[in-house]
Amino acid sequence: MKDKLIFVTNDDGYNSKGIQALIEVARRFGRVVAIAPETPQSGMSQAITMNNPLFMKEKFKEDGVEVYSFSGTPVDCVKFAFDYFLRGQKVDLAISGINHGSNSAANILYSGTMGAAIECSFYDCPAIGLSLDDHSLNADFDASKIVSEQIIRSVISTPVELPLCLNVNIPKGRPEQIRGIRICRQNKGYWREDFFRREDPRGREYFWLTGAFVNGEPESTDTDEWALANGYVAVVPVQTDMTDYTRMPMLERIFK
Repeated sequence: MKDKLIFVTNDDGYNSKGIQALIEVARRFGRVVAIAPETPQSGMSQAITMNNPLFMKEKFKEDGVEVYSFSGTPVDCVKFAFDYFLRGQKVDLAISGINHGSNSAANILYSGTMGAAIECSFYDCPAIGLSLDDHSLNADFDASKIVSEQIIRSVISTPVELPLCLNVNIPKGRPEQIRGIRICRQNKGYWREDFFRREDPRGREYFWLTGAFVNGEPESTDTDEWALANGYVAVVPVQTDMTDYTRMPMLERIFK
């Protein structure tokens, strides 16, 4: 297993505590190449850079581990890695994270972490997005490292049908508080935003975005939100086909 090539990225930046924890775990399984944003890129989803040049800098290199910063978005990092930097090499596993904050429910649509993981799944290798339900810069990643090792070992040692992309969310807490792993579906929750208006010293108005998550199905026990709230690791298999097949027969009738 040590001959595996593992690609690592994130959206919190190349020097975040979460990616450092992930690299620590991933290097147990093979050679690690990490290319991650130079600055935090949360909320960038599938964004790509088209009108500015992109720059890469080597940050760390020793036997088995290479870390580079990249001036673009998380998806830029993925495209650069697979289409240029690692071109011609077989990547056995791609991992994005470990994110500071969960990416459950509708968060997956905004997440740079999951944007990168989904992009990785386009390149014929299993992809995993890992997130910890703790936004603190000093978050405790001990449990996340144990869970990450378990998830990585299971995926990398098992033949899987591709494409495969997993959205893994880990509850906040110590390792002994984790109750297990649940295979879940995405919660039908959503965000309701508020914009707070302010004025700067020159009288110009500006706005701060804030808001709250609304759980659209609080009684359901098979969702990622329920799993996190009850101490379980939530694993949601993700697909990129967003076709609403259930609506197709009705639309066929009304548009014929």
